[in-house]
Amino acid sequence: MLSVIEGRVLGCLMEKERTVPDQYPLTMNALVSACNQSSSREPIMALDDFEVDASITSMKAQGLLRIVHPSHGRSVTRYRQVAVEKYELDEAAAAVLAVLLVRGPQTVAELRSRTERLHGFESAAEVEASLHQLLDGAFVRLLERQVGQKEPRWQQLIAEEAEPIAGPATVFPAAVSGSMADRVAQLEDRVAKLESALADLL
Repeated sequence: MLSVIEGRVLGCLMEKERTVPDQYPLTMNALVSACNQSSSREPIMALDDFEVDASITSMKAQGLLRIVHPSHGRSVTRYRQVAVEKYELDEAAAAVLAVLLVRGPQTVAELRSRTERLHGFESAAEVEASLHQLLDGAFVRLLERQVGQKEPRWQQLIAEEAEPIAGPATVFPAAVSGSMADRVAQLEDRVAKLESALADLL
């Protein structure tokens, strides 16, 4: 299973391939910007070049992504996903999976609305057909309907999900996993090391 950051990077590449074909494959700057968009992303993240680059290296090793070296007048390295080919997904299923990767679990109605720029589904039944195709390949699962929800939601299964957060707060990568106690302990350990290093300098 991919990490939260890898899932965001892959989802963005799948999305941008369909929505901005003239700019695809993406440069590092464009990919980082896509990952950190404040719209059409749940949760919002604040990734840097190093985190995205690490995800690129990992997914390239897994055969999910390729690096396009400068050529034909282009002066910078670019990145393209090949996960759709590896997973053998059609355009409709790829659109659904991309939106699930960048926006988390969603209902059929939400998916139909949010995939509009990637693939034109004529009906909710068409979205459900793609979901069942993904279900057969173990790429998604149907979650139980939660209290207060009218419809059950579908979740992708190829990448870890970020912890749910209240409101539109930004999720920073360091806060994606681990309990609060773990993070406090890590911070205390870092402070102790810094204090020790400072004492040595003085």
